[in-house]
Amino acid sequence: MAVSDIDIFDRLRLIRSPNVGPISYRQLIARFGTASAALEALPDLAARVGGRKLTAAGPEAIHREIEYLARVGGHYLFINDADYPALLGELENAPPVLTYKGNIALATQINVAMVGARNASAAGCRMARNIAQELGQRDIVVTSGLARGIDAAAHQGALATGTIAVIAGGIDAVYPPEHTELQERVAAEGLLLAEMPPGTEPRARHFPYRNRIIAGLSAGTVVVEAIPKSGSLITARLAGEAGREVMAIPGSPLDPRSRGCNQLIREGATLVQDAGEIAELIAPLDQRVRSKPSAQPHFDFIAEAGDGERNAIFELLSPNFAAVDELVRLSGMPSAQVQMVLLELELAGRLERGAGARVRLTA
Repeated sequence: MAVSDIDIFDRLRLIRSPNVGPISYRQLIARFGTASAALEALPDLAARVGGRKLTAAGPEAIHREIEYLARVGGHYLFINDADYPALLGELENAPPVLTYKGNIALATQINVAMVGARNASAAGCRMARNIAQELGQRDIVVTSGLARGIDAAAHQGALATGTIAVIAGGIDAVYPPEHTELQERVAAEGLLLAEMPPGTEPRARHFPYRNRIIAGLSAGTVVVEAIPKSGSLITARLAGEAGREVMAIPGSPLDPRSRGCNQLIREGATLVQDAGEIAELIAPLDQRVRSKPSAQPHFDFIAEAGDGERNAIFELLSPNFAAVDELVRLSGMPSAQVQMVLLELELAGRLERGAGARVRLTA
């Protein structure tokens, strides 16, 4: 790890503290310089907007987490570490810390996400497996979510050459249960990644967060089979928002599992049919993948906000999502002040962040 043991401990305390998410974590580090200083500032920041007293994660809990992760054979990967994936680090809401098992070097290689239906057809699974195998032969790592169907087929096809599985729970959680052996093989022969703390059982709310990591890690996302409004299409949308290639394999309009892919193509995704076409599309991103994660979003908070600024921002917010840029425009305030007010509201538990730099008041 690139940071000191004390700093590791403080960073873990900060990200595990209530109401501290990926964006607020990075804002706090940018604002206060160190995790230790940010931890001291948490109660005051939350209190500025009428929040209840915010207590940081306790040292005892962090000690237990570190010891438990070591017992299950896991390791930490922090956003400033040299092995942190460059493309993932470009996301505004990139995970400040991941846990992993396996070959972390795979995270710094160019990779493609392959996702699709859980109830995939035999033909779809065969296609995913074959394309994943061919991508591996071209030194491209295949990333997926270890779900049933297309995900599992993609991992199986790429096991021999390199595959990354991003799971929704903690690094020690297995889901679905029938993938115990496959998950163990990925951890031994590839790379297993998790954002949730070890010991966390996967819940429905965790899967969108997992999907953003799959999309963010990858130079491009390929959807093999998917129904409309599926998690696979969410992953594809996140990939597009991150400026990555979105690709889809077309299918028969008579099969509901092809409608999501056909819809993506109609909306602008690139139609692909084999590994060669995929490799050609992602080639321009190769240099960015191999660079150090120096292109991380910059958070600059040099301007404190007063009660007048807080009230102005609060009046612009509602239970409906609004773009942060729109709040800056309508308020006429410097972005630094707007972001500070939003940070205070989030720490107080009064603000929710959505995709695409949007925010709203919590219920």
